[in-house]
Amino acid sequence: QVQLVESGGGLVQPGGSLRLSCAASGIIFSIYHMAWYRQVPGKQRELVADISSRGSTSYADSVKGRFTISRDNAKNTVYLQMNSLKPEDTAVYYCNAYYGGRIYWGQGTQVTVSS
Repeated sequence: QVQLVESGGGLVQPGGSLRLSCAASGIIFSIYHMAWYRQVPGKQRELVADISSRGSTSYADSVKGRFTISRDNAKNTVYLQMNSLKPEDTAVYYCNAYYGGRIYWGQGTQVTVSS
């Protein structure tokens, strides 16, 4: 059974930082393309950042220079370091795993940026 379990969300003030984690099980993690998406009510889920099996990364323009995605294949975990957070970063953040047409999602973790 495949599981993606996110953690690390919460309430943070503008300008603050959070690190999200996504622990994967039931897949050969090292071969999967991993990504973080986010969604706010009434809007489509959007890609925030992704990382290939070889470690190549890409980011949405809105988070470039503030967010960093990384992975630890020994721990089957992908991370999203979020710095200089803004109120518009408030969303539910989802972990995503993709390989060969197989797509898996985590349950999501809420990030709220507010003073």
